[in-house]
Amino acid sequence: MRIFFAGQWQDRDQKIEVRNPYDATIVDTVPQATASDADAAIAGAVQGAAVMRKLSGYERFQILRKAADAMFARQKELGRIISLEEGKTIGEGTFEASRAAETMELSAEEAKRLGGELLPLDGAPGAAGKLGFTLRVPCGVVVAITPFNFPLNLVCHKVGPALAAGNAVIVKPASDTPLSALKLVEILLEAGVPPLAISCLTGSGGELGKALCRDERVRKISFTGSVEVGKQICEVAGLKRVTMELGSNSPLIVLPDADLNKAADAVIATGFANAGQVCISAQRVVALDKVYGDLIDVLKPRVEGITVGNPLHEGTKMGPMIRERDAVRVGQWVDEAVEQGAKLVCGGSRTGTMYKPTLVADVKPTMKISRDELFGPAVGVSKAASLDEAIQFANQSRYGLSAGLFTQDIDSAMRFAREVDSGNLHINWGPMWRADLMPYGGLKESGFGKEGPKYAVQEMTEMKTVVIHSKP
Repeated sequence: MRIFFAGQWQDRDQKIEVRNPYDATIVDTVPQATASDADAAIAGAVQGAAVMRKLSGYERFQILRKAADAMFARQKELGRIISLEEGKTIGEGTFEASRAAETMELSAEEAKRLGGELLPLDGAPGAAGKLGFTLRVPCGVVVAITPFNFPLNLVCHKVGPALAAGNAVIVKPASDTPLSALKLVEILLEAGVPPLAISCLTGSGGELGKALCRDERVRKISFTGSVEVGKQICEVAGLKRVTMELGSNSPLIVLPDADLNKAADAVIATGFANAGQVCISAQRVVALDKVYGDLIDVLKPRVEGITVGNPLHEGTKMGPMIRERDAVRVGQWVDEAVEQGAKLVCGGSRTGTMYKPTLVADVKPTMKISRDELFGPAVGVSKAASLDEAIQFANQSRYGLSAGLFTQDIDSAMRFAREVDSGNLHINWGPMWRADLMPYGGLKESGFGKEGPKYAVQEMTEMKTVVIHSKP
């Protein structure tokens, strides 16, 4: 595939191979863009932003609505691309494609709702007869830097709101999974997005990312990825609006009154989806003493029953990790925990990029498998003596993106909601759940700013205050 910027599809001699994580076959190649390409993309986007600014909200709605309809119609095709380049099962890939279309649909609707508010200036001293109101205007040029694990939907969560708000947007997708983003650009152009308003550059994050983020013509950066890269972006960004969706090690607390079968189902669904490569994956389960052993007994056969294999086969429940070195790292962290006193309940082996679904018991909060972001198909279970201690364990982290609790007690549920330091809190489900319309973002080193089309549009616009001074 070619890259798109400055209003044209372009190629480069130097290529990046996009490989299937399952069998390492080459799915396609994409050009290796350079810093000079980034400069040209920004120059084109400045012109594109001027074109987008002149479009009415309804016109932007029509374009995005048409794009969403095309995505719904091509859901199977998009799902297969996701599965091939990322390693998701075909069911997960198709589901992501449907969610991405819904995200674009939600963004289309928000284009019609962009407006300000009337200010009650009559309530201010000396302001009688004055009329005040606010206007929402586009930022201008938005840079969207996206991760590999949701190569279409997380792109849509940035591109859709950016265009809905009347901006131009430059996408820098993960080098491992650029094909979905480039296919989205094709669909958007067919739907009528002005060519200068959308760009997609593939290549080195270090070179392209820095060139895009430090440029003063860029007004807004939306980044999803690691804490370390997020900090680097903030260092070079300067005076810009920035949204950061960063890492996590999401906890799930299980109290004695919980339905253990439902809790176990939630651990499987939210701990091993996409081979655990989800920032809100259930990584840490904290169970109280009374149910600790019973929960492990219920979990073990469920974890062992997860079918691992070719993600394109309908019966496969879990595919590969994105890279072999990541599967190696997960194994090292699990082995380290066992050496430090944890118990390997099941799993713990690897073949290439395939790391077997793993359950580890007797995990201490100080162990790396609990303390840092694992981003792989292993769940650690820790024991707590009380709700107080469980909440303490949950908060014993630099992250705060999502957390879950299983209980039938409303007082315990409300304590959890008030006291756990997390941007997303789920009661009687695991931490990995997101409706694309809801505000989504983290606390502490999990980032700042909110996604979800309505909230992202607010992040991608600026407010003007207008006061009319009429004659008394």
